[in-house]
Amino acid sequence: MSTASVKKQSPRPSDNQKKKLFKVPHTFVIILFIILFATLLTWFVPAGQFERIENALGIKVVNPESFEIIEQAPVNPLKIPMYILNGLIDSADLFFLILLSGGAFNVITSSGALQAAVGKVANKFSTKESIFIPLLTLLFGLICTTQGVNMFIGFAPVTVMIARAMGFDSIVGVAIILLGGAVGFSTGTLNPSTTIVAQKLADLPLYSGIEYRAFCFIVYMVITNIFLIKYAKSVRKNPELSPMYDLDQLDTSFNNRDLNSFGEMNSRNWLVMGTLVGTLAVIVYGGIKLDWGLVESSAAFLWLGVIAGIFAGFGPSKIAGCYVDGAKKMVSAAMIIGLARAVPGVLSTGKIIDTIVFGLGNVLASLPYFVQGIAMYIANNIINVFITSGSGQAAATMPIIIPISDMVGLTRQTSVLAYNFGDGFSNYILPTSTALMGILGAANIPYDRWMKFMWKMFLIWIVTGSVLVLIAQFINLGPM
Repeated sequence: MSTASVKKQSPRPSDNQKKKLFKVPHTFVIILFIILFATLLTWFVPAGQFERIENALGIKVVNPESFEIIEQAPVNPLKIPMYILNGLIDSADLFFLILLSGGAFNVITSSGALQAAVGKVANKFSTKESIFIPLLTLLFGLICTTQGVNMFIGFAPVTVMIARAMGFDSIVGVAIILLGGAVGFSTGTLNPSTTIVAQKLADLPLYSGIEYRAFCFIVYMVITNIFLIKYAKSVRKNPELSPMYDLDQLDTSFNNRDLNSFGEMNSRNWLVMGTLVGTLAVIVYGGIKLDWGLVESSAAFLWLGVIAGIFAGFGPSKIAGCYVDGAKKMVSAAMIIGLARAVPGVLSTGKIIDTIVFGLGNVLASLPYFVQGIAMYIANNIINVFITSGSGQAAATMPIIIPISDMVGLTRQTSVLAYNFGDGFSNYILPTSTALMGILGAANIPYDRWMKFMWKMFLIWIVTGSVLVLIAQFINLGPM
């Protein structure tokens, strides 16, 4: 046989090599596919609507007996860019919060003050993660009993820097904010935009049932911290176990770094850090006591960058340059939020949101009593995919859920609890969540990397919530 007749066969790729050939799409692509899927639904799911009426409290709610099928209103796929643009416009206040906070933090990091402060904190708690992590998650959790987690988008670079300096990965840094905030927001102890709206619609005394919701807060906080501390210890011991290992390795500023080598806390650095802490305290106080929105918080970050730059000894041009560079890094995170806002816009235009709510309500009413509360919790998780606003979900679902609860013997307080859990916890896996995508974007963590960590935590949350709702159901959590 001649050598010419012998064909060299290329080696077959192994299973591991085949797996590596698949690359998870960019976050923009994932959200675009969700928008396309929502558009497709408007062509096949019947359009429907409830009559909106004003109740005795002056809140517009649906009349649960008024649902009717209406003329189909399919969304033209060619108009998807318009929905994306409208999403960007509707999220302008959050868009600028992200840009301005990114600019301010870049001024601070350019001064070296944050690195010096991080070195001191990380050095003090380097072997005390079982104290450090619960303290921070509890802090964010308590604040988020009245606030949304998206107010902490600007905090992400700080917690990531501390976590990396302590030998953890960047996921631990954002998880401290996201998981702690999730427990505070989703258990609904004091939240005016979710619990209070839902209780008004259910004709319940405001803040009633707070003792059991506080118990739920404690249970969730303990379970969440056990999971997070275990994960943090494992990635510090074996960094390659982290979903962010390769990307974190590209940031060499923390590799083999002595915690004492981040610089000294001189007078300028103390002034810069004092400005940072003071600004964050003002933002939290303004949100809780002064009814501040995102515009006021954005203005605070603008002042933060200017004042911190002056204390750092920077001239006006250097402050401006640092600000612009920091804002550039946050454009991707801001764009993601605009994309995510397009999904509810498509579903609303296609007039299928009410149809989805109506269908889930009918399924719920047909189930056996002992799974009714859990099914209500799961149904609210599903509805949250389509209605991302907490108050909007309450207004759309509570007028349907409450009559069902009365009919099958569930207390209204249990229904509100199921709504709280369903509306809240799924926000930390949904790529349409502005809080999640904003914080991940600020920390440069791809959505798929986050989900490699988060799916186990979410399943634990689902099981925990199901047990707590079941307990509420069988103790007849009241009043009503």
